[in-house]
Amino acid sequence: MTHVEQLPRGRGVSEHWPDWTPSSVRERLAEQGITAPWSHQAAAADLARSGSNVIIATGTASGKSLSFLLPCAEAAEQGGTVLYISPAKALAADQRRAVAGLGLAYLRAAAYDGDTPRDERAWIRAHANYVLTNPDMLHHAVLGNHAAWSSFLRRLRYVVIDEAHRYRGVFGSHVAQIVRRLRRICARYRSEPVFILASATTGTPEESASRLIGLPVRAVTEDASPRPELRFALIEPELTEETGENGVPVRRTAPAEAAHVLADLAEEGVRTLAFVRSRQASEVVALTAQRILRERESRTAAHLRGRSAGEGAVVAGDAEAQRAGRADEDGGGATRREADGPSGGRLSERIAAYRAGYLADDRRSLEDALRSGELLGLATTNALELGVDITGLDAVVITGWPGTLASLWQQAGRAGRTGGDALAVFIARDDPLDTYLVHHPEAVFGRPVEATVLDPGNPYVLGPHLCAAASEIPLTRDDLDLFGAEAAGVLDGLVDRGLLRRRPRGWFWTRRDRASALADLRGSGGPPVQIVDSASGQLLGTVDEAAAHGTVHDGAVYLHQGLTYVVDELDLEESVALVHAEAPDHSTWARDTTEVEVLRTLRGRDWGPESAVRFGEVEVTRQVVSYLKRDVRTGAVLGEQTLDLPERRLNSRAVWWTLAPEATDRLRKADVDVRGAAHAAEHAAIGLLPLFATCDRWDIGGVSTALHADTGCLTVFVYDGHEGGAGFAERGYAAAREWLTATRRAIAGCECAEGCPSCIQSPKCGNGNDPLSKSGALRLIDAILDGGV
Repeated sequence: MTHVEQLPRGRGVSEHWPDWTPSSVRERLAEQGITAPWSHQAAAADLARSGSNVIIATGTASGKSLSFLLPCAEAAEQGGTVLYISPAKALAADQRRAVAGLGLAYLRAAAYDGDTPRDERAWIRAHANYVLTNPDMLHHAVLGNHAAWSSFLRRLRYVVIDEAHRYRGVFGSHVAQIVRRLRRICARYRSEPVFILASATTGTPEESASRLIGLPVRAVTEDASPRPELRFALIEPELTEETGENGVPVRRTAPAEAAHVLADLAEEGVRTLAFVRSRQASEVVALTAQRILRERESRTAAHLRGRSAGEGAVVAGDAEAQRAGRADEDGGGATRREADGPSGGRLSERIAAYRAGYLADDRRSLEDALRSGELLGLATTNALELGVDITGLDAVVITGWPGTLASLWQQAGRAGRTGGDALAVFIARDDPLDTYLVHHPEAVFGRPVEATVLDPGNPYVLGPHLCAAASEIPLTRDDLDLFGAEAAGVLDGLVDRGLLRRRPRGWFWTRRDRASALADLRGSGGPPVQIVDSASGQLLGTVDEAAAHGTVHDGAVYLHQGLTYVVDELDLEESVALVHAEAPDHSTWARDTTEVEVLRTLRGRDWGPESAVRFGEVEVTRQVVSYLKRDVRTGAVLGEQTLDLPERRLNSRAVWWTLAPEATDRLRKADVDVRGAAHAAEHAAIGLLPLFATCDRWDIGGVSTALHADTGCLTVFVYDGHEGGAGFAERGYAAAREWLTATRRAIAGCECAEGCPSCIQSPKCGNGNDPLSKSGALRLIDAILDGGV
């Protein structure tokens, strides 16, 4: 444990109900124990009701839902309609339960998503006045079918966009264009809804929200709700005796540490959520915690049996021994009761996993079991980071950096939701950013959260949505301002490609297939790859085509609902990965090689006569070339297997640093391995970028070279891993000096001698993390920051 931060309890500041609040709503809320709103709730509700688009950006469990419920309920009472949009079905279902729980006859709430039976959908379109959906359903099933929704859209008063901070990067850019299409269709039906956005605390919320919806937005950011006392611990797992790649020491893995913490908390009766980074990790952490508890239960039972046998031999006249025996028996009884837990089940049976990919009924059952206390611990992906109402949580375990500071606080805020004191634990992965954070707590507790990054003008995002818009209602020149300055040029390209036809009255979609199919909202192109059990033919799940190379390649280990499979064959032409059930003692990590070509430099700054930073358009050629086998318990590398997969090309955007040949030669003369230095600096910089841009390490990639053909210099590239760019590299360019300085601090502050996964090694590296030079990276970064002199 490297640090514990104690955040004090905060008192709430309440306000009178807005005088326009329907009396029926006040009465129902009073029955639920809500007698007055917090001041930020009243302020946001008043702004929305006055016709201002508003974003409420306050902490977790601050009651943001009430802020939009008040004006929405009034609108429904007056005959208007409400459209609620969330990024996850679980949150929409939770909100529907909350609205229905008010018991107001005029509020007819209904979820309209992929789980909605088809025979209910016509009723919802005709009768529901509070429809809860997600961006995918809005894109595929509502906008293109707007005539069937005409009555609802004509009366639309409010659009609620919940968890708005989640709409970032390429996904956020897609949602921004969906919102613009929605506004355009609403105008067709002569409605102009007010947008109410709810978000975790973020930087520049007005700017981010305005970019998302394309309209001016007012922000409410002063959180007046009470908050529990929170103890927030930062943990760095200990080094083990195992060695990893190139003989470097290996730490205990973060999932293994999380499983032990989850088991320990369960034994204390502490209701806990353990957030992990992947679906596979959620299964691993839950299974490991269950195994730990079973082993402890077995030892306890054996100890009690042995003690009982010993007590039978106690001599009757030895009263003190008998008293000691009774004391031990009482203690043993207490231990047994603790092991069973308050609901009577074995503790190992009160731990489970929760993730996307489960059936809706299974997810709801897990949520209910956690609420009721039947479950004590849940290992979950960020599917439960959202505002699903799960009361009674005592602690949260965060396994690895969740991508943004906003997400970190969103996850930590799930603890203490009933008003009691709370515990949050952050467990660092063997990763440069995580290591930096646990040793620099001021980077967690002493800085504002990030601004949300999205780029609606990305032509690879904009083009498919212009096609979809034209299929909904033919596009005219008057529509171009709505879609941004880039729309005219993108339209010309769509006409040239035969996707749209230009006529005097505008642009038309004339193809028979659905235009909405062109936009891949959450993936990055291509049909999803189906994962099929070769023995039974059962479809186990799907994975994005772009991710398939790295996750379901031949030999990959795949987890599904606690069962382990190994991939026999990845057939890219048929988009199928065939697997068989097997429980190997290893996990797999894919590695790739990358080349970058500079297409156009958009911006640049010189830091001196011999160093510079640039931002521009690039073409990236990537190829998955091998995978590592890692021991599931220790993380130690067991071996590497080569793969034969095709290259993938990506047109994206990148930030890059350069150092002139003269400065590079001086480093060589000082015995610096410049290739190893650049390679190490690249890895560490990729690891630290999420501290400055709202991205995940796996959203970006990098390349380093001692002499690049396009720059003529030593060059380190970091690029967006999405077609057309996602805004991450651009944010890195804007904060380049601060970013590179933090990278240097992370490398210098690591306790290893030659470099390790906590500072300069990367699990993605296609070159086997060779060459790498920790000392050389420090010298190189110093030279770049000093201008090369």
